[in-house]
Amino acid sequence: MSQPPKAWANLPFFTRDWPALSAAIAGDTRQILPPESQRFAALEACAPAEVRVVILGQDPYPTPGHAHGLAFSVEPDVRPLPRSLNNIYKELVDDLGACPPSGDLHFWAAQGVLLLNTCLSVPAGDANGHAKLGWKTLTQEVLTHLSDRPRAFVLWGKPAQSYETHIKGSDHLILRSAHPSPLSARRGFFGSRPFSRVNDWLKANGDRPINWTTP
Repeated sequence: MSQPPKAWANLPFFTRDWPALSAAIAGDTRQILPPESQRFAALEACAPAEVRVVILGQDPYPTPGHAHGLAFSVEPDVRPLPRSLNNIYKELVDDLGACPPSGDLHFWAAQGVLLLNTCLSVPAGDANGHAKLGWKTLTQEVLTHLSDRPRAFVLWGKPAQSYETHIKGSDHLILRSAHPSPLSARRGFFGSRPFSRVNDWLKANGDRPINWTTP
């Protein structure tokens, strides 16, 4: 069973829900993605005190070799990029004039961008195959825990927006738009300029902007 990241281990999920959830994953005979060692990579990369921006994803990429534990991010050698990430990069170019050279977003996480999927495991080839296992409780607790001071929350698509009730307080920046997937990107994701809007808000609050484009 994967050990919870130390900085997040106080969340009730890890003592109340994780043992049974972990056993359910272990009992699934299919290939489960990402590899177990990367299951909590997003939380390991950002301790609560370091989180400045939260971007919620759904579940990991179901293609072996793509997912590595950060929402929307892929291993640096993945080509072509997954379609949602490709659309994120199109919006980045429109918004800021550039995009990263690969799909690896670890450099975002190193700056305090929590790239959290609302489900942290998926059977290979079966998108949303673990969506009902109970991961949503962890997402709810993370968002409530991060409500302790003003942060930016980026909620793309209705599934992500359904978690907004767990963000407490009124001093946060909450950006809502369509999801960057090919099915919905043209319904409000393109043109939403989330990256410059987050940076404008950070600067207005005396914080440094995120470098979204250059590792």
